[in-house]
Amino acid sequence: MRRSEVLAEESIVCLQKALIHLREIWELIGIPEEQRLQRTEVVKKHIKDLLDRMIAEEESLRERLLKSISFCQKELSTLCNELQVKPFQEEKETTVLQLEKDLRTQVELLRKQKKERKQELNLLQEQDQELCEILCMPTYDVDSTSVPTLEELNLFRQHVATLRETKESRHEQFVSIKKQIILCMEELEHTPDTSFEKDIVCEDESAFCLSLENIATLQKLLQQLEIKKSKNEAECEGLRAQIRELWDRLQIPEEEREPVAAIMTGSKAKVRNALQLEVDRLEELKMQNIKQVIETIRVELAQFWDQCFYSKEQRQAFAPYYSEDYTENLLHLHDAEIIRLRNYYEVHKELFEGVQKWEESWKLFLEFERKASDPSRFTNRGGNLLKEEKERAKLQKTLPKLEEELKARIEKWEQEQSMAFMVNGQKFMEYVTEQWELHRLEKEKAKQERQLKNKRQTEAEMLYGSAPRTPSKRPGLTPNKPGKVRKMNTTTMSSATPNSSIRPAFGGTMYRSPVSRLPPSGSKSVITSMCSGKKTPRAARLRANKENMELNGSMLSEGPVPL
Repeated sequence: MRRSEVLAEESIVCLQKALIHLREIWELIGIPEEQRLQRTEVVKKHIKDLLDRMIAEEESLRERLLKSISFCQKELSTLCNELQVKPFQEEKETTVLQLEKDLRTQVELLRKQKKERKQELNLLQEQDQELCEILCMPTYDVDSTSVPTLEELNLFRQHVATLRETKESRHEQFVSIKKQIILCMEELEHTPDTSFEKDIVCEDESAFCLSLENIATLQKLLQQLEIKKSKNEAECEGLRAQIRELWDRLQIPEEEREPVAAIMTGSKAKVRNALQLEVDRLEELKMQNIKQVIETIRVELAQFWDQCFYSKEQRQAFAPYYSEDYTENLLHLHDAEIIRLRNYYEVHKELFEGVQKWEESWKLFLEFERKASDPSRFTNRGGNLLKEEKERAKLQKTLPKLEEELKARIEKWEQEQSMAFMVNGQKFMEYVTEQWELHRLEKEKAKQERQLKNKRQTEAEMLYGSAPRTPSKRPGLTPNKPGKVRKMNTTTMSSATPNSSIRPAFGGTMYRSPVSRLPPSGSKSVITSMCSGKKTPRAARLRANKENMELNGSMLSEGPVPL
């Protein structure tokens, strides 16, 4: 049983007890029956009125709940459509009171969502309006009368975030370009004259419209100012180059150059005017010292001829170089030629530097070749010979590679220029081949001269005997101390070692051959035997000894073999 039912029964019991108690009181008082009946009717009427009022109130509550349910259901359906959410599903077997409460709670929740969405939409529209005014762009197309969906709000948020990033990017770009424009205007001493330029320099940065058109116009203005600035800088640098060149040609002392040092930097109008005045002054001074200037230019011309590997014919082709009629026209011809040569060298600088590198490497290679043929190089101290051999081996590898690289670059250059690349009046590779051939011929000539010298020396030794030689000192070897010697006839022989006869081949002491001495009876028999057609045993030994001496002589002429 429910508690309410129990409570109702208790109420009835309580009412009965109250009526019984009233009858008892009436009995004690002695109220007549008619009055008791009247009083009981009054009690009944009061109780009935009270219960009727209570029932009416509860019925009214039920009606209000039903009306509220109906209203909430309608509003809930509308909100679900506006918010585009799923309809609310009512629970089955629920009371009116609980249903009304659930519906009312759901309606309040959807109302809150609707309000939040509308507020966010209004806020995004305000931000979009502000950003679009700054960026000069159309506003975002969205229906402000309806409730936006979550997806629409998300897209709107992304759009506003993109606009904000675009604004920051364009603002940074604007500030950067503005600073550069102001610097260029200050450098050019330019005053803003158009309304756009005034807006850039004078107006507040936040008030400037950051449209793509304005940014493009800013970049165009900056480009124009930079071109003008570069032109002024190039003009000033050209004037400075003229001044330095005229200083060098006129040999202006340093104390006269120092006052002009203040205008040797910058490109403002006053600097440019001061540079022009200095150039005019030096040009006038140049005309007064035309001979000295021409001679200075000729020295520079000769340097460029050397750097460009001009041949004698190419140098003689510039006839004004040899003229002694120092006129203004001759100066102009020299100026034009030095400008042409300077430009020619700058255009082909890499090739000329490569050729110069080959020339230096070739000279070093020839120097190593010369040292390699010098026998005295083996007497060096401090490891110089080993160092030279390493450098020589390295050069023998790098020189052909350098020639191949230059050959490829020159062929490419000749194809592009449709002309031959000349070095000293001939093609570079022909020049290289000629140098190698000259080197080969010189080595062959030196070899023949050495062989002829050895042959003559051997013949002289065969006829007149060999002169004693001082033993050569080699690093790490201690010279042998001579032992006791004794004289045998007129020939001195060493008794220190039994192998003293092979010392001449390695730089030891050479002794007179007993074969070349004349016998006591005269020299006729010996001469006759040597010149006659008959081959005596003594003559055969002489010829064999001569051949051995020639072989040993060639070994000595080539120098000792390195260990």
